[in-house]
Amino acid sequence: MLVYICLSIVYKLYLNASVESQYYPDYITNLVAYQSEALLNTIGYSSEVLKHPNEPSMKLLVRGKYLARIIEGCNAISVIVLFISFVIAFSGKLKTTVLFLLSGSILIYIVNLIRIVILAVGLYHYPWRSDILHSVIFPAIIYGMVFLLWMLWVNRFSNIGKNNG
Repeated sequence: MLVYICLSIVYKLYLNASVESQYYPDYITNLVAYQSEALLNTIGYSSEVLKHPNEPSMKLLVRGKYLARIIEGCNAISVIVLFISFVIAFSGKLKTTVLFLLSGSILIYIVNLIRIVILAVGLYHYPWRSDILHSVIFPAIIYGMVFLLWMLWVNRFSNIGKNNG
């Protein structure tokens, strides 16, 4: 719990410091928006991201159609903080823990980009399904990945998993 609180405070301080940044709305969210745009363009969906004029977010357009906003909550940092906190709570050997934290965080970040692309393509083709896409499928992808990583960690690498095996 202490790790979660500390990392959450650090992230909040980062967000507060980002107000003065050249990256809008903050560096990581900006990066996620442009990487999502690049992935969409790579798979053949002409897209662009624009600064939202009225709120701290990036507008995602696919083939000229405004589909979604990419906000701070879309950058997966809060999910990564939760992931890191859990792994540390059930830590194993230092080297294994650090490697799992790094590789798991990178994997969560990549899966997050893929889920934004899936959501964008889904919203483009099935706009009437926006509620289920954003409130069920979108979170299921990222939290499902985190759950699988947690299960792998506890059962294979943590000291708890080794004591029960």
